[in-house]
Amino acid sequence: MTFALLATGCGIRASDVVEVGDPATVEVTPGSRQGMLLYFISSSSPGTLLPVVRQTGIPVQGVSSGTGDLTSWAGKPLVLLFGGPSRAEMNAGLATELPPSHGGLSLTLTRSGVLVRLDIPVAGLSGLAQQQLICTAVHSGVPDPGAAVTLSGTDGSVGPTHCTV
Repeated sequence: MTFALLATGCGIRASDVVEVGDPATVEVTPGSRQGMLLYFISSSSPGTLLPVVRQTGIPVQGVSSGTGDLTSWAGKPLVLLFGGPSRAEMNAGLATELPPSHGGLSLTLTRSGVLVRLDIPVAGLSGLAQQQLICTAVHSGVPDPGAAVTLSGTDGSVGPTHCTV
């Protein structure tokens, strides 16, 4: 009975939800420093992809809306992704499930989303490896980062699907 009296007399009153605005946002490639967004796997949290800004000296070129080949700029992050994490990124606990090298690739904007063509099998890639490709592709200068991505390889296609990060 003493506890009931103490709990009701603590002075905390119920209140309604208080609106405080939009969620916080972070600019991942600030101002003069140019970078490419790559997705690697966290070794400290297995099954989790983390975005990594790989700094480059390459100026970011806008990608026009509509359809067309985006390989000139947007394919470069995919090339870097296949190279795996840098030594510093590995020391920070990042890894990849993609094969260490690849042949040709292209990234094309279509009416239904983004098409990534690779000359490797894609159906046999793990779900995380597929998501590494998908998330890196849609955050590589594509006008709609929520676009659906289809991976096309030597063994067929995967998708269309979306980045889950």
